[in-house]
Amino acid sequence: MKSIGRKEGAKLEEGKDGRMDAPQSSSLPVFQSSPPRSALLIEDNMSLFVDYYQLTMGQADFNAQSDTPERSNTCTANYYVREIPQGEYLITAGLEQVIHYVLNLRFTDATLDWLARRGDLSPEYLATLKDFRFDGSIFAVPEGTLVFPNEPIINVTGRSRDVQLFETYLLCVMNFQTLIATKASRIVGAARGRPVFDFGARRAHGRDAGILAARASFIGGTSGTSLVLAGQYFDIPYVGTMAHKFISERPTELAAFRDYATTFPNNTTLLIDTYDTLQGAKNACVVAKEMEGRGARLRAIRLDSGNLLTLSKEVRRILDAAGLDYVQIIASHELDEFQIDTLLKNGAPIDSFGVGTRLATGANFDPITGEGGTSALSGVYKLVESDGRPVGKQSLDEPSKATIPGKKQIYRSADADGNYVRDCITLWDEPISEGQPLLIPIIRDGALVYDFPNLHDIQTRTTAELKKLLDSHKGLTEAKPYPVELDSVLRS
Repeated sequence: MKSIGRKEGAKLEEGKDGRMDAPQSSSLPVFQSSPPRSALLIEDNMSLFVDYYQLTMGQADFNAQSDTPERSNTCTANYYVREIPQGEYLITAGLEQVIHYVLNLRFTDATLDWLARRGDLSPEYLATLKDFRFDGSIFAVPEGTLVFPNEPIINVTGRSRDVQLFETYLLCVMNFQTLIATKASRIVGAARGRPVFDFGARRAHGRDAGILAARASFIGGTSGTSLVLAGQYFDIPYVGTMAHKFISERPTELAAFRDYATTFPNNTTLLIDTYDTLQGAKNACVVAKEMEGRGARLRAIRLDSGNLLTLSKEVRRILDAAGLDYVQIIASHELDEFQIDTLLKNGAPIDSFGVGTRLATGANFDPITGEGGTSALSGVYKLVESDGRPVGKQSLDEPSKATIPGKKQIYRSADADGNYVRDCITLWDEPISEGQPLLIPIIRDGALVYDFPNLHDIQTRTTAELKKLLDSHKGLTEAKPYPVELDSVLRS
């Protein structure tokens, strides 16, 4: 068999360090090796978390302003979501990370030198980035707030160059966290008061996604996470059970259960489906009785495979027959709001849920009906005002992508019981007599004027918001759209 990637007959040569290196005669390019890199976003390189055209447009704006210095080049961009992938509402999340980016965005000398190598950004333009500081203003809907399609969620006002530099990062963070917070709220709602835990880091779409999914999930109402880093960083309760590995590497399942229960007498959850689930339940009963003899109690068992409805009922029967009615049942295994809703409607005696893949990825798929689409939130960041003049994309070829011109505010109205009944979108300087404005000042003239709440307070806000939304708008299927109106000026 011929060697792939080498000329036939070419031999590998032993290098000085003992490694086998390609010979100099090889036709393949030789690259200098380097140590592995983490590829993590850090303070020194986050200024390049932009799409290239944001820099080239800045260059063109710089050239144009040099020719017409009287032009102020101030604009407002608006973040909003055109369509919701599932359901009829969204829970906003991600604002704190966006504002951190805006306030800390800096172009280091090394970054500017690297950009200069390409040659299409002038030294004069790059020099303007050296002392970059955002001196504009941002108004936004606080995290944990209900919003609906086409409503302004964030307004960013400042120099055109500055406003466009934030687009990619803002969309990346807001779209993902809002998607996950909303998904979490739907799953938590389906659980009917039973705790839901985020188990999704290992299935998340990348490392940042893992920890941000834990954050957004908690905003959406989860009770905790399996990701320890999220516990340290965001003060989210972190939890854990055990893996099949712990059981498989011991002579018997019973021996594994005993080892774990001895180590954690006050916090033991036994995973009982490594071999035979019902036998695992019986082994758990043996260990639970031994724990009682030591003055401890088995906290729970966990089901992670099989027919969760049938198995949960059988396991509950086994536990109760052994006098272990206090032992809870935790279920995991490809769960989402639809699966949980179906399980509970059919009487599954499950006390809490661990949800992974379909939470951390925001999976837009109903496994019951087979319906679903893209697991993404298509939020956009569009120019709505330039030098005080309302502007917008007309999109004659695709009207759904047209934008409503002008910097805007949302006013939300409630009935006598405090339930939300409708929203009205208005131009910024056109307050109306009814409703409360939702976008509040976050940054004014480059200075932070908003105290960010802790994550627990944001979750409390989410819970309160959802209580004010009528059930008809919260259904897993066939929910009614929430009324959102344009004021008379925007309609004209």
